[in-house]
Amino acid sequence: MGRVPNVTRADVQAALRNPLAFIAARWTPDPRTVRRAVLTALVMAVVIVVTGGAVRLTGSGLGCPTWPKCTDDSLTTTSEMGLHGVIEFGNRLLTYVLCAAVGWAIIAVRSEKPYRRGLTLLGWAQFWIVMGNAILGGIVVLVGLNPYTVAAHFLLSTALIAVATVMWQRVREGDAEPRPLVGKAVQQLVWFMVAASVLLIAVGTVVTGAGPHAGDSSDVPRMPLDWETVSKLHAVLAWIVVTLTFALWFVLKAVDAPGGPLARTRELFLILLAQGAIGYVQYFTDLPEVLVGLHMFGSCVMWIWVIRVLLSLRERPGTAVPDTAVPAAQKPAADASIAGPR
Repeated sequence: MGRVPNVTRADVQAALRNPLAFIAARWTPDPRTVRRAVLTALVMAVVIVVTGGAVRLTGSGLGCPTWPKCTDDSLTTTSEMGLHGVIEFGNRLLTYVLCAAVGWAIIAVRSEKPYRRGLTLLGWAQFWIVMGNAILGGIVVLVGLNPYTVAAHFLLSTALIAVATVMWQRVREGDAEPRPLVGKAVQQLVWFMVAASVLLIAVGTVVTGAGPHAGDSSDVPRMPLDWETVSKLHAVLAWIVVTLTFALWFVLKAVDAPGGPLARTRELFLILLAQGAIGYVQYFTDLPEVLVGLHMFGSCVMWIWVIRVLLSLRERPGTAVPDTAVPAAQKPAADASIAGPR
């Protein structure tokens, strides 16, 4: 073992003044560590959505009836609150795990050499979205699960997933100027698909807000809309997204596009078909909780792949790191091989 350096008063002052810079000056993470940290943040963004859905589907939305404490007298759940209290408080605790994952991603990308400011900004964007959504989650409890605040809570989580997905893609790319792989017409078609997907998710929150799963066993007000009509609108939007995705795949094949956009589009199409099948089954079986939860998970996966399709339309060569480990003796040659377009 090497000698442990002495920590001086100047070191302590520097660590307190700018802890991220202090860590970055003394630690350079392996590229694989950085990628894993960023992926962990993305996975936790999905997990918090799924567990939040479990809170609602088990009627545990007011398991902790106040916020930021669980009760007026206790920070944590009590035995009198039963399973609902445990589920709700457990979801609150997962917010801290999400914060830790995002914080770890920020530290990892900040310490990477060379320093990539854009990645660090994406990490901080995730952090502030998490903070904002935590406050909004508290407001959701304080207003008794008002369906409009619940919808906003989910949409902010969707924004978090979008930023996390972009960061996950960027950490595996270089920092050169993005170079388009397809023409303007194809790019416009993809943006239409993205817009339709955003509308699909937004209307999905309205379906939830008007539907029977209020998130609590008591009488919680719902959105004053006909649930079946909104559900049919949601289905129409889903078919529009499916049609646009299939059209995109057909166009990409016709113009002999690179394999990346074709693969991401094909994957998205299969995800949409699976998500649609779950949606129709849950509609005709009176919304069983398990299928609704699976549909929420599918919504997250679908949204990630929509962003991936959009990002696959360009490449950013330069300092991208290959996915496979490279022996130290071969690193210069490997770096040279990825410096240019692939």
